[in-house]
Amino acid sequence: MKKVLLSITVLSLLLGCASLSTQAVTSAVERGYVSVSSSANTELTPDIADISIAVQTFDSKSLQKATTENKEISEKVISALKGMINPANGDYVKTMDYSASPLYSYSGSKRNFDKYQVSNTVVVHTKSIDKVGAMIDKAISSGATNVDNLALSVSKYDDQCNELLVTATKKAQSRANILAKAAATTVTGVRSLNVSCSANNSVTPQYRMLSANIGGADMAEAKAASTSIEKGVVKIYANVNATFFVK
Repeated sequence: MKKVLLSITVLSLLLGCASLSTQAVTSAVERGYVSVSSSANTELTPDIADISIAVQTFDSKSLQKATTENKEISEKVISALKGMINPANGDYVKTMDYSASPLYSYSGSKRNFDKYQVSNTVVVHTKSIDKVGAMIDKAISSGATNVDNLALSVSKYDDQCNELLVTATKKAQSRANILAKAAATTVTGVRSLNVSCSANNSVTPQYRMLSANIGGADMAEAKAASTSIEKGVVKIYANVNATFFVK
């Protein structure tokens, strides 16, 4: 008889545990949450410039001649630019791209050789923002044919992003608390956080003053022109999409 009672007691305990386990699972599955979004942004004065400058040469008969001419001009351009930067401040000039190839024109389905083209592109990275216009002028007067891109940025981008993300996250949590209170519930924890940070810092001027189709009086006028670069501001944006558990 004692064995029977003991078996019944154990079975009851097991059923009780199973019931508690089922309730725990049900509670986890039915746990509510609230999703919110927030953002933060700021504007900073840029203190870094990256300038993409190219030297292009052409010859209708000899690739070697186009290559030699390009080498001579590129060395002048690079030498002039290196004389205007401050390596101790992290400035540098480096080759980004080099190509040498024939160009063709087409007449119907027939391909005709046109000329050889050699292109050498260098990037100037500098913190001397106030010298950017003078650098462009110097490169052009030394023989550069293209200024393809100018990007302005800030040196403490990561630090600023982190600060903005903290601000946006606090705003998201505050918003979640307000919504939870309105729904007669309480925020109990974080379910998920998705964050992003970006900057609007690119400037692409249409600057090809000494391209192949400029000559004579236009060339003289282009050489005499002074390049003015407006720094403007770099806008940094932080976004947070958050989900909080509530009960």
